[in-house]
Amino acid sequence: MKDLLIKSVQTYFQEFNKKNIKIRIEVAQEPVNIYADKERMQQLLSNLFDNSLKYTNSGGQLIIRLVSDKKQTTIEFEDSEPGIREEELNKIFERFYRVETSRSRKTGGSGLGLAICKNIVEAHGGTISAFPSSMGGVLIKIILPQNEL
Repeated sequence: MKDLLIKSVQTYFQEFNKKNIKIRIEVAQEPVNIYADKERMQQLLSNLFDNSLKYTNSGGQLIIRLVSDKKQTTIEFEDSEPGIREEELNKIFERFYRVETSRSRKTGGSGLGLAICKNIVEAHGGTISAFPSSMGGVLIKIILPQNEL
């Protein structure tokens, strides 16, 4: 998972750089291996990066964390985007749900990206949640079980 994450960061780096968005990665030194569909994990990461790129303001920050233990792997995307009202946080994973019409019109998108993320995570026995970020944006937290092969 660590290698997949690093590869995704490299893929999106120039786009974030154009918007002057700083990316900080916090990953464990040891390898992080999970039993999962690699293509779906790539799609999950791509959707999370796309979402962060769309909604994080120029000059903002994105922190990505990847930690693992014997029971689970946790992936976090925390950004300094304009925050989302707390009552809307869990709705962002619903199909076609879009926060604030004017913001959605400006950034485009179908309202499916995070719903697809939820489907991928749940298909792998995990959970995905959103919380207010200490940086003023949103923290998306994914927990995937460490299944045995």
